[in-house]
Amino acid sequence: MRRISLLGASGSIGTQTIDVINTHQEEFALVGLSVGRNIGYLREVLANHQPKIVSVQNKEDAQTLAMEYPKTHFTYGSEGLIEVATEETADVLVNAVIGSVGLEPTLQAIEAGKVIALANKETLVTAGHLVMNAAREKGVPVLPIDSEHSAIYQCLNGENPKDVERLVITASGGSFRDLNRSQLANVTVEDALNHPNWSMGSKITIDSATMMNKGLEVIEAHWLFDLPYQKIDCLLHKESIIHSMVEFHDGSVMAQLGTPDMRVPIQYALTYPKRLSLPQTKRLRLEEYQTLHFKQMDFERYHALQLAYEAGKIGGTMTTVLNAANEVAVAQFLNKQISFLQIEEVIEKAMNRHNVINEPTLEQIQEVDVETRRYVDSLN
Repeated sequence: MRRISLLGASGSIGTQTIDVINTHQEEFALVGLSVGRNIGYLREVLANHQPKIVSVQNKEDAQTLAMEYPKTHFTYGSEGLIEVATEETADVLVNAVIGSVGLEPTLQAIEAGKVIALANKETLVTAGHLVMNAAREKGVPVLPIDSEHSAIYQCLNGENPKDVERLVITASGGSFRDLNRSQLANVTVEDALNHPNWSMGSKITIDSATMMNKGLEVIEAHWLFDLPYQKIDCLLHKESIIHSMVEFHDGSVMAQLGTPDMRVPIQYALTYPKRLSLPQTKRLRLEEYQTLHFKQMDFERYHALQLAYEAGKIGGTMTTVLNAANEVAVAQFLNKQISFLQIEEVIEKAMNRHNVINEPTLEQIQEVDVETRRYVDSLN
């Protein structure tokens, strides 16, 4: 039995992780979890599981819950996330929180020797060098949960990484994939949140619409698979059936296919290297599709993706700036403070003013993150 600590249990990835655990209760035990303010959902989880530790956002909620569930230790805030991530009996940390708040718990979990199942993009985007170096030193696997990186990971099983010619990360194109840039000027928050293929949280859905989500995935892939950006390509594929591909030196291309269901990569990360049945997922029947569509990525149309490539190639703290500026700008768009196209403008302004620190420490990354957020807030 694998004992799981889960950060971000009430989010999209978190709830689907709980689904997987519930499906295979003989395989998994939920020993720790965190939620923010969704105490209602937490109570639903606690009706079926008895974790050793739970972290919430507010101290008052932790105190109230502690009286109701005396067998569980309740904690709160950023320190609570670290406590859950490093829970002594846990074998695997599933990091499914949104934002750079997921970085320090991941580093602490690596130090504690936990297997990392990673859905938190910002961890590698802001501090990939620190995370992967720490994982190598501790001999800790970092298993991707993103469907694209899981696909690449599966395609590379049994292969020599030196034989890889390039990675091809597929992209649905998001909510506005059929619109040109001039048509994006007046799109609404409600339009942006209507993703054609995936059911995700609001922040990731907006990132998908701008294509920043794919940019963050490119940076993640650079760190996960130790490849230069010149060998990581993106391809528009609106059906989201091929989740990513690997091309080898001999011209062979391996792809991982499946219906859009995040429970598949979640479960694969939890069970690797074996596979378990997942009866509730829809089976892929290619005859139902007959035709799959592919289109070259247009960097002028998706300027946020271009910015992500530029930040990745520059390296150092530039990716921290990219991520922090994007998080604040997306929040401003969701709050209807800025327009959709202004998200890119804000990110570019933040990048243009930044003096890069190469090989930054955790403290320097955190300082740049805070300073960037302050600057972007000042623009509005």
